[in-house]
Amino acid sequence: MNGNYEIIKEILRTKDTSPESFERSKRKVMKKMRIFAPSKITLLKAYHKISERRKKIISASAGIEFNKERDEEIKRMLITRPVRSLSGLVNISVLTKPYPCPGKCIYCPNKRGMPKSYLKSEPAAMRAMMNDFDPKKQVDVRIKSLQMTGHPVDKIEMRIVGGTWSFYPKKYQEKFIKELFDVCNRKVSETLKEAQRRNERSKHRIVGLSVETRPDFVTPEEISRFRELGITSVELGVQTIDDTILRIIKRGHDVRSIITATKLLKDAGLKVCYQIMPNLPGSNIKKDEKIFKTLFSNPDFRPDYLKIYPTAVIKGTELYKMWKEGKYLSYSNEEIKSLLKRMLKSVPSYVRIQRIIRDIPIQEIKAGTTISNMREVIARESKNEGWLCGCIRCREVKEFYNSDEKIILFREDYEASQGKEIFLTFESKDRRKLYSLLRLRISSRAIIRELHTYGRQLAIKSKGASPQHKGLGKKLMAEAEKIAHNEFNFNKISVISSVGTRDYYRKMGYRLNKTYMVKTLK
Repeated sequence: MNGNYEIIKEILRTKDTSPESFERSKRKVMKKMRIFAPSKITLLKAYHKISERRKKIISASAGIEFNKERDEEIKRMLITRPVRSLSGLVNISVLTKPYPCPGKCIYCPNKRGMPKSYLKSEPAAMRAMMNDFDPKKQVDVRIKSLQMTGHPVDKIEMRIVGGTWSFYPKKYQEKFIKELFDVCNRKVSETLKEAQRRNERSKHRIVGLSVETRPDFVTPEEISRFRELGITSVELGVQTIDDTILRIIKRGHDVRSIITATKLLKDAGLKVCYQIMPNLPGSNIKKDEKIFKTLFSNPDFRPDYLKIYPTAVIKGTELYKMWKEGKYLSYSNEEIKSLLKRMLKSVPSYVRIQRIIRDIPIQEIKAGTTISNMREVIARESKNEGWLCGCIRCREVKEFYNSDEKIILFREDYEASQGKEIFLTFESKDRRKLYSLLRLRISSRAIIRELHTYGRQLAIKSKGASPQHKGLGKKLMAEAEKIAHNEFNFNKISVISSVGTRDYYRKMGYRLNKTYMVKTLK
């Protein structure tokens, strides 16, 4: 333990808080004391145990001022897997209990004791099983794990996964989500509404809440329920926008359902994520590429987010039987990689590609791509080939905020789902660093569907070397209000605020009206 404290003292004595400096400090003490390298978690625990008084004394002895910003910098150095909070928040996935699914899709595994399409060997599924699919236990374990590794957990994006959410009993839905709020509030409320009110100023605020569902289950009534539950984003199991392929895979809905669902969700202000699957039966590489281009050339689609899950053949599915009989052929790893590269080259700047390749253990895949880190492989190769993916995730600023770099306001207008989308961003001049974004939809009303500032997550009232808490979000809000009023003559503007961000909008003059934050424009 003494060695850990000595390493912390050495870190406190230096002004340099770069990863290289951290390693130098660690090696210096290790060599001097002849000890093995401690883990970051161990060092973080040691750092937390040193009193604020001792930290200040050590820093003062080296002529270095110890303050809150210094404290945040050192904690940042000791964070394990910092990528988990580099998008400005932490993401927690919570799995629902096993429940029947209305779909009969030929590629979907249906394992006993798991929600349909999920495997016991998947990381999120394993965590859920260990906690008896209890939402409180799943979230509590995840929060403690993130805290232990140094991540701030005051802003949480909650993702509910497992089967078709809209097919679950209404009472189960409400109980499940109430318990998510309860565990974040660290207090049990009598009702969901009470739990939501508490979360507005809770220690762990839910700043985003998403569910998975089928396009044919999206109705105006279902969307109203989404909003009452606090849902701000919906993942649609689209898979493809070709009716022939949808029939072959027994999806149970057509393309018209996808178009209708997309419009209803956007008009209500929700963010829309499509899950798509290249290499489905009935498709081919050329057709898959055409489908991808149509997703963004046709205004009926144009999702905000995208997950690309190349088809995987899993034992026990109808597709597995087809593959065994020679009636289905998977693309090779190289074919998938080449196809994905062409897709990424054409992605619009307003889209965030959330994932490429589903998190299925390789041993479960009987046919299909087995390169689990495909995104990293493509990123490395694309750099050598002289091109870069232009999606939001690949441009969002990561760790540091350079105050000397000029940040420019960009605006992009595009038609989508019978409305106008205005995409506002603060970016670097070359548009390779995205600092903050806002989505404004103009249809029957003016509604802000998303506001997000990227960079290392900071606690709600803290400051540091991150784009967060620099006023970028407020500037984008002011610009959106001006556009809605001056260009489109709206006297009011709405925000699909998550429960945990309501207080933020109140400070800008917004007031809660049913499930939206609304402001009168003058």
